[in-house]
Amino acid sequence: MIRQFELVERVKSYDPGADEDLLNRAYVFSMKAHGSQSRASGDPYFSHPLGVAEILTRLKLDSASIATGLLHDTVEDTEATLEQVQTVFGSEVAQLVDGVTKLSRLELQSDNTKHAENFRKLVLAMSNDIRVLLVKLADRLHNMQTLHFIKNADKRRRIAAETMEIYAPLAERMGMHQLKDELENLAFAELNADAYQSIMQRLSYLREQGADICAKIIAELSKTLKEADLHAEVSGREKTPFSIWRKMQKKRMEFEQLSDIMAFRVMVKDIGQCYQALGAIHGKYSMIPGRFKDYISTPKPNNYQSLHTGIIGPQRMRIEVQIRTENMHEIAEMGVAAHWGYKQGATKIDGRQYRWLRELLDILEHASGPEEFLEHTKLEMFQDQVFCFTPKGDLIALPRGATPVDFAYAVHSQVGDTCVGAKINGRIMPLRTELQNGDQVAIVTSKAQTPSPAWERFVVTGKARACIRRFIRTQQRAQYLELGRAMLQKEFSHAGYEYTEKAVDGVLKKFKAEEIEDLVTQVGEGLVGAREVVNAIFPGNKTQGLPGDKVNDKAGPLKRDPKKGKGGHAIPIRGLIPGMAMHFAGCCHPLPGDRIVGIVTTGKGVTIHTIDCETLESFADTPERWLDVAWDQDKNSVEQHTGRLDVVIANQPGSLGSLTTVIGKNQGNISNLKIVNRSIDFFEIIVDVEVKDLKHLSNIIAALRATPSVNSVDRARG
Repeated sequence: MIRQFELVERVKSYDPGADEDLLNRAYVFSMKAHGSQSRASGDPYFSHPLGVAEILTRLKLDSASIATGLLHDTVEDTEATLEQVQTVFGSEVAQLVDGVTKLSRLELQSDNTKHAENFRKLVLAMSNDIRVLLVKLADRLHNMQTLHFIKNADKRRRIAAETMEIYAPLAERMGMHQLKDELENLAFAELNADAYQSIMQRLSYLREQGADICAKIIAELSKTLKEADLHAEVSGREKTPFSIWRKMQKKRMEFEQLSDIMAFRVMVKDIGQCYQALGAIHGKYSMIPGRFKDYISTPKPNNYQSLHTGIIGPQRMRIEVQIRTENMHEIAEMGVAAHWGYKQGATKIDGRQYRWLRELLDILEHASGPEEFLEHTKLEMFQDQVFCFTPKGDLIALPRGATPVDFAYAVHSQVGDTCVGAKINGRIMPLRTELQNGDQVAIVTSKAQTPSPAWERFVVTGKARACIRRFIRTQQRAQYLELGRAMLQKEFSHAGYEYTEKAVDGVLKKFKAEEIEDLVTQVGEGLVGAREVVNAIFPGNKTQGLPGDKVNDKAGPLKRDPKKGKGGHAIPIRGLIPGMAMHFAGCCHPLPGDRIVGIVTTGKGVTIHTIDCETLESFADTPERWLDVAWDQDKNSVEQHTGRLDVVIANQPGSLGSLTTVIGKNQGNISNLKIVNRSIDFFEIIVDVEVKDLKHLSNIIAALRATPSVNSVDRARG
């Protein structure tokens, strides 16, 4: 263990103005608080906070962070209280300790909301002060270094898995590659011990065999740069076992096929010399196509900057060369810690200044719960990047596979919500188009547009998916609420009463609902039957409304409505967003003008069928699930509905063209077309056509029947 004066000297070596008294007090306080506690290794427990503090000095953090590292377990694992910490060390250290303490049991198992909730708290804590995350990362690294002392194999694997899933990606997002590499390798060694040992053995063999070759490559590169009048420092760096294994998996290559196990780094004075060195190297050696990346002009989201190029280099070997300045190298290795606040005299850096963290906070705002937030966050952190530009030239970094919808949400949530189209490099392109590096994207918006549920199938960013789901949830609840109210009004009418919310309020406790809207929504969703609610308000139904009825008294005054008969009124419906409270059956594709009926489905609302749909036979024994519905006819409505046609056309040139032309001339829009049967003479095709109503579809059918190449056309069923 490092001694007290050694720790203080280590901090003062990079921060001469460090608070020596604070560090000494934190060291003594922690050692006394942990007393005789011991770890799984048998070492005194104090060795852990001391190890965390050592890691933080390696990151060259300020005195408050080092003190937090020493004290981070005192509140949770000893008799010390947060109030004591605040009294002895002040509010800044106390806030940091409190932030880390709340996250000390960060476990990410999807079957337990508490664990995902802890991760949500971590994001909130580090948004206020990023040092909370830095201390947490150091804490996790030290725990991983001593992981082998834990006897329970399942616990070791769980800790390693959450390190790989959350902590390593967070370290990468912070730009702390050295820390990230250590976390990944320690987790990899636990999660896949055989693969780790195999790669380590091969690396050991390569070191023995290739030591001379590595030295020759460094010497030849140095000579090439010297001839170009560049003073550069060249070094070789071996890739980590986990990064080698990941590349083997991704590229499906054997170890022997990898060409860049060794990466060579060129360090120069300034940015101009970076490009000068690149020119000298490309001038002498052949560049491998597709292997050049310029992260200086377009830095990664974590501010990483460097030039990467693959060449057939000295000794005719395929190698990777990274060119950067000393400042870029410090940021690449240390990330956030490379330009920490104390160097500018500041005491705190607000986490919101980091774009990636702002994106996590946006996801947090839109996610329905901790588990959904965790799911979207993993999407956000785990994918390779593509860099795209706005028309004004602003750079937007997105995960690989991102679409214009992802781009729109990255610009602003409101831009995403109102997105109707996109121009990619000046051309109108589909919203599901995958963006490529360097694309310029202009988003077309409309105030009348709302997010489409179909977008969720192709977006890849967590923010876009969270916003789309939030809209669907909001719309769904509104429709369930409207539907539930209409169903209750109908059921009240059957019972001969006028619907009032006071009546529903009296039975909330029975249905375990907190508010009237919650119960009405459950009725609309099909989780609670409208008849159940009415029966709860009017037990017996024959004695409904009698003065001695206690439930009635609770419910408030109820009025019998003599004008309403048992039939009640049909519930009006209009065009619907797919997947909402009411949805149209795919078996019969009902259209305005059809006689329709609704079937209540538990948890899904109501499915609308035509009155002659064969599917209805399966619901004959459950009349309580049938709902009287009718179209809300509006002459000004421009909503489109899908009608399905079964068409048989002649197998001859121009037949399909004639079919589509006739549909187009009659203002129909083909949304889907499928050939279901083909022979020498005829093709049978199922065509989905967007139309206004039944009359519109009938006109299209009539026009098709008059077309010579069309043998027959009927409305498809089933």
